[in-house]
Amino acid sequence: MSAGGAAPLAGKRCVVTGGTDGIGLVTARELARRGAAVVVVGRDRAKGERVVREIRAATGSDAVSLAVADLSVQREVRALAAELLDRAPRLDVLVNNAGAVFGERALTEDGIERTLALNHLAYFLLTGLLMPALRRAASVAGEARVVSVSSDAHRRARLDPEDLQLARGYSGWLAYANSKLANVLHCYELARRLGAGGVTANCLHPGVVRTRFGRSGSPAINVFYRLAAPFLTSAERGARTPIHLASSPEVAGVTGRYYARERPVRSSPASYDPELARRLWEASERLAPGGGAVDP
Repeated sequence: MSAGGAAPLAGKRCVVTGGTDGIGLVTARELARRGAAVVVVGRDRAKGERVVREIRAATGSDAVSLAVADLSVQREVRALAAELLDRAPRLDVLVNNAGAVFGERALTEDGIERTLALNHLAYFLLTGLLMPALRRAASVAGEARVVSVSSDAHRRARLDPEDLQLARGYSGWLAYANSKLANVLHCYELARRLGAGGVTANCLHPGVVRTRFGRSGSPAINVFYRLAAPFLTSAERGARTPIHLASSPEVAGVTGRYYARERPVRSSPASYDPELARRLWEASERLAPGGGAVDP
């Protein structure tokens, strides 16, 4: 709440993917605390219902609800988008946060490498499908925001649009780094394509956060997270930047930027390559048709 007691996000509708754990949960809770109606997206219904109850109790807000979807599966992303559009015609803030790192290469039911499917294509497809609701919010309120959680791991990427799924030489860390560069490239290209239409797109590095995130990785990744846990950023601190981008008046109208510690910073040189962004966008549209539909 502000000093005057007003809820700065009163009347706003927000969706937070990966909202049942870590920085997603904290982000959802704090947006609700600021007065927003928040939809928490998670894979596990029982866990999601528990988290929604906890957020309601912590914030005193009844305007917190659950939507269930496995975002690595495109039919579930499409069903989620349809459900959200049916619930309300406007969406003020979309926080793309769900993600994971995997130690072994595996394909989803769509035949897509699962790191790419969850960490990038879900952002790409859900954002495109929800664009009508974001545009409606912008037409009424003057602005809507897309906030995408990336990582400084994107600086170690070697992204090849001709081999997005790492069919040759798979590494869990490389797949993750590539997906995080894809998040930044998608953010910048989305901002370029949207122009000054009122829908902004920004992305961020939350820090290396002490959450359950690394548990889906290889044994080496699990060991790293256990040993490093005392030195990692808390979920509360890691959530500060997505909360800032979703709610702060300081970033009104700002688009196509990369943030860390609530400030704009330079991302990797590769992330500013417009040709790489274009090729990624076109390859993503082939793999997830509908995600590129951002034109009015």
